[in-house]
Amino acid sequence: MSTTPVSPISHSSHLGLTSAEVATSRKKYGSNELTPPKKESLWKKFLEKFEDPIIIILLVAMFLSLGVSCYEYFVIGERSLALFLEPAGVLLAVLLATGVAFYFELQSEKEFEILNQVNEDILYKVYRDGQISQILKKELVVGDVVLLETGEEVPADGTLIECISLQMDESSLTGEPHIEKSTNPEDFDSEATYPTNYICRGTSVLDGHCIFKIDKVGDATEYGRVYEGAQMDNSVKTPLNNQLDGLADLITKVSYAIAILILVGSAIIYAMQGGFSNADWAHTLSYFLQKVMIAVTVIVVAVPEGLPMSVTLSLAYSMRSMMKTNNLVRRMHACETMGAATVICTDKTGTLTQNRMTVTDTSFVEGTSLQLVHLSMAVNSTAHLDQHDSEHPTVLGNPTEGALLLWLHQQGLDYKELRQDYPLVSQLPFSTERKYMASVIQIDGVDHLLIKGAPEIVMQHCSLSTATRSHYEDLLLSYQSRAMRTIGFAYAPLDGATPFVDNKLAVDALTFIGVVGISDPIRPEVPAAIQSCTDAGIQVKIVTGDTSGTAKEIGRQIGLWDDSCTERNIITGAEFAQMSDEELASRVQDVRIVSRARPMDKERLVRLLQEQGEVVAVTGDGTNDAPALNRAHVGLSMGDGTSVAKEASDITILDNSFASISKAVMWGRSLYLNIQRFILFQMTINVAACIIVLIGAFLDTESPLTVTQMLWVNLIMDTFAALALASLPPSSRVMKSKPRKQTDNIISPAMAKRIFGLGSFFVVLLFAVMQYFKHAEVTTLTEFSFAELGRHFFDFNQGAFSSYELTVFFCFFVFLQFWNMFNAKAFHSGKSALADLKHCRNFLFIASIIVIGQVVITTFGGEMFRVEPLDLVSWAIIVLSTSLVLWCGEVFRWCKK
Repeated sequence: MSTTPVSPISHSSHLGLTSAEVATSRKKYGSNELTPPKKESLWKKFLEKFEDPIIIILLVAMFLSLGVSCYEYFVIGERSLALFLEPAGVLLAVLLATGVAFYFELQSEKEFEILNQVNEDILYKVYRDGQISQILKKELVVGDVVLLETGEEVPADGTLIECISLQMDESSLTGEPHIEKSTNPEDFDSEATYPTNYICRGTSVLDGHCIFKIDKVGDATEYGRVYEGAQMDNSVKTPLNNQLDGLADLITKVSYAIAILILVGSAIIYAMQGGFSNADWAHTLSYFLQKVMIAVTVIVVAVPEGLPMSVTLSLAYSMRSMMKTNNLVRRMHACETMGAATVICTDKTGTLTQNRMTVTDTSFVEGTSLQLVHLSMAVNSTAHLDQHDSEHPTVLGNPTEGALLLWLHQQGLDYKELRQDYPLVSQLPFSTERKYMASVIQIDGVDHLLIKGAPEIVMQHCSLSTATRSHYEDLLLSYQSRAMRTIGFAYAPLDGATPFVDNKLAVDALTFIGVVGISDPIRPEVPAAIQSCTDAGIQVKIVTGDTSGTAKEIGRQIGLWDDSCTERNIITGAEFAQMSDEELASRVQDVRIVSRARPMDKERLVRLLQEQGEVVAVTGDGTNDAPALNRAHVGLSMGDGTSVAKEASDITILDNSFASISKAVMWGRSLYLNIQRFILFQMTINVAACIIVLIGAFLDTESPLTVTQMLWVNLIMDTFAALALASLPPSSRVMKSKPRKQTDNIISPAMAKRIFGLGSFFVVLLFAVMQYFKHAEVTTLTEFSFAELGRHFFDFNQGAFSSYELTVFFCFFVFLQFWNMFNAKAFHSGKSALADLKHCRNFLFIASIIVIGQVVITTFGGEMFRVEPLDLVSWAIIVLSTSLVLWCGEVFRWCKK
C-alpha cells in the first residue's frame, strides 16, 4: 500500500534574526502594533449637538428672551415667574432636541463598542538565532522569518520564501475569499491585487503552508494603512446639515429684519406723534424698551423651536424603524443622508452575490457511475462542512471544494459517511504548480485513483475522442464567459500501478468523468434593487478585488453592464492608481466597474466623486473597505463584515443584501419629506404669528395670545406635530423622483408658496377675529355676525378682550394648526390628506393627544393660560369652522390632479 506523499518545506537554511538584529529592527521600523483610535469623550459628543445652526439661533433667542424677562422682573417690577416661562420653554426645546439625539447615538455606540478590538496575544512560529521560537504577534519585527500553516492568520506583510499548495483568504483586504499564492514566477498573476508571492496582514491561510519574510509591521502594513484610514477625520458635511445651515441663515435674516422694521417703524410713528419733542426721556426710554421686547418676541416666535426636535425625532424614529428592514443605524444623520445619495459604490462578494460558492451547472460523461462522481467530490477533498444548522451548512476550508460538498448535501448525501466507507489510501494535495489534486481509495477491494482539478489539465491525462474533447472545450469556454470556476474529474483503476512519482501523477489514460461550473450566485433580489436605484437616479458602481471578467459578468447579471458599455466604463486598480486626479476627474462618472481594486482605490474614488458634488454611499464588509466607508457621506457595512469595517460605517446591513440598501434610500427620502412637511407646518404658523405680532406692534394692540399660550403652540404642540409627521410610514413613490441637489434649499419653491400663501390667509383670518372680539361683546359663538365682522375689520380704535374671547381665539389659533397638520401630511403625496389613515395609526394617535390636550388646558388651565371652560356648542363651531382649512386643501389637491 502506498503512503501519502508529503511536500516538505526545508527549515535548515532559515536562521532568522539574532537578538541584536531584532532590537535594531524594532528601533528602526517599530513594533507590530496598530495605533489605537482616540476615543471621543461623552461631553464632547454631547456638546457637538449644539453645533446645529437652529440650536445656536434658539440659544441666542433664549438669552435675549431671558434678558427681557429679567428686565421686566427686576427693573419694571412685574413680580411674576410666568415671565420666565418663554426662555425656560426654549431651553427645554434645546435640551430635548440635543438630549434625544445624544441618547440614541449613545445607545447605538454601545452596540458597536467591541467592534474595533484587535487580538495581539497570538503566538507565531518564528526563526530566531537559528531556532524556531514562538513569538507574540506584537513582538514580530521587520526581517523575521515566519512559518504559517493552514488556518493561521498572517501577522504582518511579507514576501514568500517557500510555500506548498498555498491558498489564501484575502476577503478582509480585497473581498476575495480564495487566492492562490506561489513563489514560482510562472504562476505569477500580473492582474493580481497583491503580488502572487506576497501575503498581507489580516489575511488567512485556507490551505497549504509557507515560510515568509516580514517586510512591514504595524501601521506600515496594508492592513495598518487601512486601519488608519478608517480613523481619518470625516469633515464631509451631510446634505441635511448644509440645508439646515441655509434655513438657519434665512430665519436669522428675516427675523432680524422684522425686528429692525418694528424698531424703525416705531421710531417713525413716535416721531410723527411728537414723542421726541416732549423731551420726556423716561417716557421715550420706556416706549422703546417696550418695542425692543416686542422685537425680541418676534425673533423668538420666528425661530422654529420644534424644528430641531422634529429633525431629531424623525431621525430617531427612522433609526429604530429601519431595523425592521435590516438596517442597523449607528449614526443618526445617516438615515436621512441615504435619501440624498446620488452614487452607491458597492463591493461584489456578499453584497451583490451570496458569498457562497455554489455548483451552478454539471456535465458528466454519459454512462458515468454516480458513485464515482460522489466519491470524487467527497473523498478527494480537504474541505469540511459545519452542519450545526442542517438546512444551511457552512463551508470550512477551500470554498470551491466546499461547493462540491454542498452539492452533495443537496442531493441528500453525507460526505462524512462516504469518507468513512472509502478511507484514503494515499493523497497528492493540490498545488498551484500541478493545478490538480489526486487521491487513492479502494472500491470493491481495488485501488482507484481519483483526480480533480483544472479541466484542461485533467483532460490532458485522459483518453478522449475528438468530439468529446471538443464538446467539453466549448462547454468550458461557455462557463468561463459566465465567470464560473470550473473543475474537471477523472478516475482510473490502478491494478497495482504506482500512482505518484516525485509528487506528480504517474498514470495516464484516465477515464474522464466530466466537469462542473461553480460560481458565487447573485442574490435573487439584487437586480430589482439595482433597477429601483437606477430609476431613482442613483448611479451604482461595483468596486471589487476580483478579475475584470468576473466583475463584468456580475454586472451583466444585475443589469449594470450591457452591450452599450465600453472599456471606458471599466478600469482596473492598477490603471486607476497610475492616473492622476485630473485625468480621473473626466472619467469617474462613466466608470461602472473598478476591478482588482486595492483598499485605498475605493477611498480615492469616493473622494473624487464628492469633489464633483456627488453624495456618495459606500458598501463594504472587509477591512479594505474601511477608509472608503469613513470617507463616504454614508458608509454601509455588512452584518458579517470585519470589526474595522463596522466601526468605520454609519449603517450596518444585517442581511448583507443590496436590496436592504435600496430600502434605506426609500427610508431616507421619506424621512426628508417628513422633515419638509414639518417645516411647511411650522413655518406657516411662524409667518402668521410674526405678522400678527408686527401688526399688533404698529397698531399698539394688546396681544390676544399670552406667553404661556405661545409656549404651548410653539413648543409643546409643535413637538407633538413633529412626532405625528415623523411617524408617517415611508412611501415607495419617493423612489420615482431624482435625488435632490446639495445646493437645493430645504424649503422648495412649492413650499414657499404654500407657507406665505396660507400664512397670509391665516393672518387675515386671525386679524379679522381679533378685531371682531376686540370691539364686539361676544359671550357665545352662536351670536357671531359676519356683518359685525365686516364693520369692525378696519376699526383700529382701542378695545379689550373678555376671558371668553381670549379662550376662543386661543382655541381657534390651535385648531387652525391642527387641520394644517393634515394638509402638511398630504404634501408631495399626490393623495388626499385622509387617504391611508389606517396605515398612519401613530399620526392619528398623536393628533388625538393634541385635541385632548387642548381641551384639558382650556378646561383646567385657568389663570395660568388665561382661559375658561367652553361649552360643547363653542367647541363644535371652532372645530367645524377651522376645518375649512383642510377642506380647502382637499379641493386644491383634487384640482391639481
